[in-house]
Amino acid sequence: MEKRILNKLRFGIFCSLYLVYVLVGATGFMLIESPLEVDIRNELWTLRRDFKAKAYCITDAELEEFIVKIVRATNRGISAVRNVTSSNPNWSFGQSMFFAGTVITTIGYGRVTPLSEAGKGFCILYAIIGIPLTLIMFTAIVERLMIPTAWFLQFMFRKLGHLYKVFHIQLLHLSIIIILVIVFFYLIPAAIYVTIEPNWNYLDAFYYCFISLTTVGLGDYIPGDSPDQPLRPLYKVATTFYLFIGLMMMMLILAVLYEIPELNIGFHFYLKSDTDEDERMRLQASAASGQKYSKQIDDEPAPVSEYQGIPSFPRPQATYQSTDGALQQSQ
Repeated sequence: MEKRILNKLRFGIFCSLYLVYVLVGATGFMLIESPLEVDIRNELWTLRRDFKAKAYCITDAELEEFIVKIVRATNRGISAVRNVTSSNPNWSFGQSMFFAGTVITTIGYGRVTPLSEAGKGFCILYAIIGIPLTLIMFTAIVERLMIPTAWFLQFMFRKLGHLYKVFHIQLLHLSIIIILVIVFFYLIPAAIYVTIEPNWNYLDAFYYCFISLTTVGLGDYIPGDSPDQPLRPLYKVATTFYLFIGLMMMMLILAVLYEIPELNIGFHFYLKSDTDEDERMRLQASAASGQKYSKQIDDEPAPVSEYQGIPSFPRPQATYQSTDGALQQSQ
């Protein structure tokens, strides 16, 4: 009991430190990049004012130079439309937090990037530390999410074990989790983005959710990218939390998929040995006993799941035996 309390306390402290790390990154990017962005905005405004003053006598060379500077500013995430000095900056705290989140989750849209040499160096150091921390935190949270997932699977075993094969129940269990993730992290968020983003249709919004939660991060669609977007920094922070939670749900799907030996295709590509069959049985037994996704230093091996008496995951208890392709409870 003391070890469990210690583990929970340790996990809580780690999550708090991780949140502090994200906030420090957002603050760092904001402080480093904001001054240079302001200078570019002022330069762009001056360029636009001078262009308007001599529009009747401008040469081709001057027009070309004007266009080049506009394109260069746009590629750096600074819009030249309307009043460039009054639009929301790209390096406010909310948008800096959004950028920090896309860096440490490896999504990396690429639309807004560090402009200064110091910002580029800080981004490298921030990613070197932040990406492993993100993987550790996601793994620890997914491990805890596997507890109610195992409970649900065992409930399905009790209700359906006498009718269907183990693999079919596991497949149904995986399908339910996938459907829930699609509904709550793809379909519903896509509908929300359609109402907020004036230029997006539903396919655009669903496409953004898919590209982001698979960490492809093409950057062709980004929420809150319009210069006149209301509450733009708050919108960016909310999107950051959506990305974090959505990525953890994607990892949960992979974890559940890994627990089904028949669907663990990667097993067939492992190196073979003379004792391959014995090793295969050992691995399957390990998976059936509730394999963990991050091991605490003070954990002790146990023959059954340590989560308050949960039956072994994902296989049912030995009280079931196979008969004619289905499960029947032993007398």
